[in-house]
Amino acid sequence: MSELRHLISITDLSVEEVDHLIEVADDIIENPEAYQEICRHKKLATLFFEPSTRTRLSFTAAMMELGGNVLGFDQAASSSASKGESVSDTITMVSCYADIIAMRHPKEGAPFVAARRATVPIINGGDGGHFHPTQTLTDLLTIHRKKGSLDGLTIGLCGDLKFGRTVHSLIEAMIRYKDVRFVMISPVELDLPSYVKEMLDAAGVEWKEVRSLEEAIPELDVLYMTRVQRERFFNEEDYIRLKDSFVLRRKMLDAAKDDMVVMHPLPRVNEISVDVDDDPRAAYFYQALMGKYIRMALILFLLGIK
Repeated sequence: MSELRHLISITDLSVEEVDHLIEVADDIIENPEAYQEICRHKKLATLFFEPSTRTRLSFTAAMMELGGNVLGFDQAASSSASKGESVSDTITMVSCYADIIAMRHPKEGAPFVAARRATVPIINGGDGGHFHPTQTLTDLLTIHRKKGSLDGLTIGLCGDLKFGRTVHSLIEAMIRYKDVRFVMISPVELDLPSYVKEMLDAAGVEWKEVRSLEEAIPELDVLYMTRVQRERFFNEEDYIRLKDSFVLRRKMLDAAKDDMVVMHPLPRVNEISVDVDDDPRAAYFYQALMGKYIRMALILFLLGIK
């Protein structure tokens, strides 16, 4: 029996394993019929204690396209958590019914607790403002397919860099590749946390902070926009004051490279104008599609299916 593997943080995977997942996802895209029955009789449990659209549906679509089945819930109120059941007990019980579990939870560290009790692989579908490793895999696949490589890129991260778990996980993944540099674009109140800055410095990665999106755009290979997340704020006044700090409009792309890639983990609110959608550099809906394929590859990997 193969060793039980979980995905809690993107660093649970080596660079070689990430590259392997990208290769498998590429093959799934090219040869979907070869994978249609590969997870027949396997069950994925989606345990979402926090609302989600793309992550939950892409996990569901991924398992179904592999020929497997899906069970679970899409909000804590639909589970025994509403009665006070602990995460540990929920996971112990669901491990009896499913072959693999994808979970999202509003509390940082909940998937780590789950992994200690689970007897099947656990995939972290996002834990509070902490990590979102499958979104990071989605981002890496998107960048790789659009740019041809993950090396030598200048990546602009814009918006909520304080609470944005997608940003933190993407940085953690990209600092392992060669000659990558970052431009951090945010209001002071939503700056990158100090522990992430320390991680960048420790890795010897070049990075800088700017307060103007227009100033940053010309040098970027990838622009990663994020929304200011109302659910992470302690008061409504701060959210309203900061929510429209940076808005990408079509005219601003005139100063960008012709092959710059515009990404967003979605959902967007106001931070990308709809007039950007028809620009060939807009890749956020393509990015959502890539989420299905990389999750298919990840499910196969964690189940040990060749």
